Amino acid sequence: MTSCVPDWLPRATLARHPSPHVVVALSGGVDSAVACLRLREAGVKCSALFMKNWNEPTADGRCRWEQDVEDCLDVCDALGIELNTIDLSKEYWDGVFADFLAEYRAGRTPNPDVLCNREIKFKAFLDAARSVGGDLIATGHYVRSDCVDGRYRLLTGVDTNKDQSYFLYTLGQAQLAAALFPVGGLPKAEVRALARAAGLPVHDKKDSTGICFIGEQPFREFLARYVPAQPGTVETLDGQVIGRHHGAVYYTLGQRQGLGIGGVRGAAEAPWFVAAKDLARNVLVVVQGHDHPALQSRALEARVLSWVAGEAPALPHRCAAKTRYRQKAQPCTLTRLVDDRLEVVFDQPQRAATPGQSVVFYDGECCLGGGIIDSVEAAARL
Repeated sequence: MTSCVPDWLPRATLARHPSPHVVVALSGGVDSAVACLRLREAGVKCSALFMKNWNEPTADGRCRWEQDVEDCLDVCDALGIELNTIDLSKEYWDGVFADFLAEYRAGRTPNPDVLCNREIKFKAFLDAARSVGGDLIATGHYVRSDCVDGRYRLLTGVDTNKDQSYFLYTLGQAQLAAALFPVGGLPKAEVRALARAAGLPVHDKKDSTGICFIGEQPFREFLARYVPAQPGTVETLDGQVIGRHHGAVYYTLGQRQGLGIGGVRGAAEAPWFVAAKDLARNVLVVVQGHDHPALQSRALEARVLSWVAGEAPALPHRCAAKTRYRQKAQPCTLTRLVDDRLEVVFDQPQRAATPGQSVVFYDGECCLGGGIIDSVEAAARL
């Protein structure tokens, strides 16, 4: 290893593993490839491990992972490192996809990326890496970590447009002590530039988007294979029927696209948005206007809480929070914790906070943890 310790390798981690073998979660994309590159340049012993998490073919009969494996082989050839593969598709189905389906059937909108990180990348994959002699793992996530007074912190990525701390809030002390994030301190443009300069064949590969197991097929078409359609009515807040939906569980709060609502007599010519899902009546409730009051809430309740430090901060606690990935963290107060349910009150109303999604808490660049949004209506009356 080089005498200059890179900033993405916490000294507390190096103290425990002076000459670590790092196993990189190589995905076939440019971010994890540059993670490998930076480890090699730092003189760290590393190997790569590709996870196959999904065996089901897409609608056109293709398996996306096959091309990704080929790209991983090309990267490893260019860097002169070993590549192994592991099939975690059963673990993914049981630990991520089954929960995804259960949440949709219950009318909530889950975020499988959060669960994948908790159950697969930093649990099953970490176990697999250790089984092949790894001391630490590294990923291409755009986050950073450090260790202050013996406690690890999860920090936002330098590139605010790529920061992925929202998806990693379930990581605790044990996971952070075993993980490295070599690209978290770089902007995306520099990551691609490093890959290009090193001759990595994935330097211009398009970033993957959306939910990994759905691919490019329409979301409703995919979900209907597992959650049968139950068409029903679309209604306004006052109960006027203005259309039909394909199945209330397929829609999410705040959604505009795919409602199929044409001109409505007596209504303005303005877009309609999903404001509520009444599963008992199989009704989709819609309103007009992106910022309609029915889409706003000042408070919410969260469950299934995770704290990076291992425990909740003293309450009440002032911080900021995101209720969706691309959102700027909003000032809020964590008010009280009762029966493992946390109440969160925002300074300003938040649009379309959605049960099943995650609310993630921040003190500046430090991610504190988060939980699953359980309710916005009951807490909004506070």
